[in-house]
Amino acid sequence: MSAPLALGAQSQESAPFQIYGGFSELTNSFNGLPGSHQPLNGWDAGVAFPAWHNLRFKIDVSGFNGTNLGAQQNAYFIMGGGQYERTFHRERFFAHALFGDGGFNRNWGPNGLPGDTASFSVLTGGGVDTPVGKHFAIRLEGDMQHTNLALIQSEKIPVPYRVPGLPNYFGRFSTGIVWIPRLGNPVVLSSRPEGGYQKQPVESELIFESTNSFGHYHVFAYTWWSYLNVAGIEYDRHSWGKFIGARMDYVAEILPVAILRQPSVTDDFGDPISGKARTTIAGLGISPIGLRLLWRDHKNWKPYYTIKGGMMAFTQKALSSYASYEDFTLQQAVGMQFRLNDRLDFRAGISDFHFSNAFIVPNNPGIDEMAYSGGLSYHLGKGRTGY
Repeated sequence: MSAPLALGAQSQESAPFQIYGGFSELTNSFNGLPGSHQPLNGWDAGVAFPAWHNLRFKIDVSGFNGTNLGAQQNAYFIMGGGQYERTFHRERFFAHALFGDGGFNRNWGPNGLPGDTASFSVLTGGGVDTPVGKHFAIRLEGDMQHTNLALIQSEKIPVPYRVPGLPNYFGRFSTGIVWIPRLGNPVVLSSRPEGGYQKQPVESELIFESTNSFGHYHVFAYTWWSYLNVAGIEYDRHSWGKFIGARMDYVAEILPVAILRQPSVTDDFGDPISGKARTTIAGLGISPIGLRLLWRDHKNWKPYYTIKGGMMAFTQKALSSYASYEDFTLQQAVGMQFRLNDRLDFRAGISDFHFSNAFIVPNNPGIDEMAYSGGLSYHLGKGRTGY
């Protein structure tokens, strides 16, 4: 018998991205009280990453403007989440659930009254894509969007109050063009000596990490008098091929240790009224939705970017005694991962750790923590090759 031929690696194309842009409309203004409903026109753009079992991670950005009750309405939203899709004949049907933040002009209330300039936002709905070529489709989409805006007493005293009939729920309708490029690197299959091919094991790792704040700045939050220290475990799994040269990983995180040092006595907004006296409260957090971009995979040093969304709960009301026990979190970080051996990497980075309660109670101080982080990454499986 002749010896089997050594077969080289083969590849197949990765699932495509979806890049979308188009026109969008909200069914009401943010000050659209009964009898004064006025739709807002705007735009919508986003990107959905390659699918894994018909599920995509998606980022959506939109903006709306108009005039109602003598006040200008300007708003933008940045949201992320999951999109599930199935194809029937030529059409691709999808449903999604997204959450994030919205930013607003100050004097959007009736007759220019001042209001909140930020709010947590949730978008649920779906639509259909109809192909018009190999790389393009027309999209029709319908959604329900929720915000939790309120008016405030004045710019100097931004205590929120609700006006009966002030809308929280909005219909959102969009249409536009979807571009479907194939930007990812191929999925490589390893050869067997006996012939045929098998998929390489999916790369994944556990990162034992700690994040500690050293300062603050204002983005979507008000206060900056508290400091946060967290520790936990992050799970990263290579799930979506590559984008702009980076490996795309699904990320989830559990933070069993969360320590918040805040002023002992505060006003409604988290400002200290107790001098330098501080109290420490404990909590825990979970971030089930996240994405990591990792460049120079299988090299000795690897830059990365991560974004994670979730919730955190404390044993006392966080940031202010007028706030809440539970908060929503959004983390973004950049850094470097260094190879120690075939199993271990060391990771160091700088991050923005935001948490706020999305106005589930009237007072929402919120905070944007500037933080440094470090961690030890343990690679699962049978070890790594290719160094």
